[in-house]
Amino acid sequence: MEKKLLIISSDVTGHGHKSITESLCEKVQTYNGVKVFVVDGFSLGKRLLLKIGQSYGPITRNSENLWKMIWKLSAMKPHLVDNMIESLIKDNFLKLLEEVKPDMILSVHPNFNGSILNILEKQNIHIPFFTLIADLVNIFPLWADKRANYIISPTFEAQTKCIAFGIPDEKIKVSGFPVRSRFFPKSNNQRKFYSPGQSLTCLVMSGGEGVGNMKKIAENLLNHFDCTVKIVAGKNVNLKTKLEMSLKAKYGDRVEIYGFTQNIQDLMLTSDIAFTRGSPNVMFEAIATNTPLIITGALPGQEEDNPTFAENLNLGVVCKNPKEIKYTLTDLLENNGEKINEMIISQRNFINTNAAEDILQFILKVGDPYYEEAKEKHS
Repeated sequence: MEKKLLIISSDVTGHGHKSITESLCEKVQTYNGVKVFVVDGFSLGKRLLLKIGQSYGPITRNSENLWKMIWKLSAMKPHLVDNMIESLIKDNFLKLLEEVKPDMILSVHPNFNGSILNILEKQNIHIPFFTLIADLVNIFPLWADKRANYIISPTFEAQTKCIAFGIPDEKIKVSGFPVRSRFFPKSNNQRKFYSPGQSLTCLVMSGGEGVGNMKKIAENLLNHFDCTVKIVAGKNVNLKTKLEMSLKAKYGDRVEIYGFTQNIQDLMLTSDIAFTRGSPNVMFEAIATNTPLIITGALPGQEEDNPTFAENLNLGVVCKNPKEIKYTLTDLLENNGEKINEMIISQRNFINTNAAEDILQFILKVGDPYYEEAKEKHS
């Protein structure tokens, strides 16, 4: 009998939630008897909710302080957020349940955990509900609703925060961060270690919304190193235009500038080092491609401690001041590239290449006690 998994995701608040969802969906294709349905949670609401979701990009691009205030206010009164979203999505969510008839529900966005659990509870609907946290260290209280059957955490740090919010340890599953399979190098294409004197290919990016001081970073690299620089401006069309006008005339073919790209894995795999903000999915996609990381900043709130997380595990180093880029990279390349090569090894040892598979297996096993038996019959 076919089992249906409903995933509540988001297409309008950055690209991280969508990336996580895609990593799970590509694994579902290898399973017999499992069908997945994905819905953008913001599309379930009235026009107001969609507008709220669409404001994420402009706010994070143009006013980090405003975003910090929104994040803190939401963290102080999570029940108010839950109640508001519940009222906006209730009718369409109940229609969706009637149409899909899911056996399990997975939420990968904090705004739809308590709100959906409120609806299920009030309507006396019993469907196993899972939350997959999309942040690494600083998590919203909205992620931590003890009514969920399980909360799946990508890190032990996020697990600790969940426990501090009152979630029993036995309700938390630590899984690693799910990354789409195309970011993992083929076994015969493992990243080579740095060789002294080699010309560098540097990738400068800042998440799907194109946040950050990419022009100054690129200039410091191009002025002080034998390198070419690839810049990904993401969805920020104005930034792409400005970078083309200011950098291409001066540096010519040493600079390549991209907008939002579906093939970011190819840029990572062909780069020697990546400069990016502390976005969870971008960081983990770089780690999956085994690309050494220099983390140039982080959004206040949910990304705040991500740079330190990476530095503590030797997955990357932090350089928030573009003027210091020269010294940070020089330090990594000293002694025949000892530090950058150690980072490559640390990334290989850290990444869980099976995180998406493990998460899907866990959801199916817990959500359907007979899943293992059915899987054996299909195999």
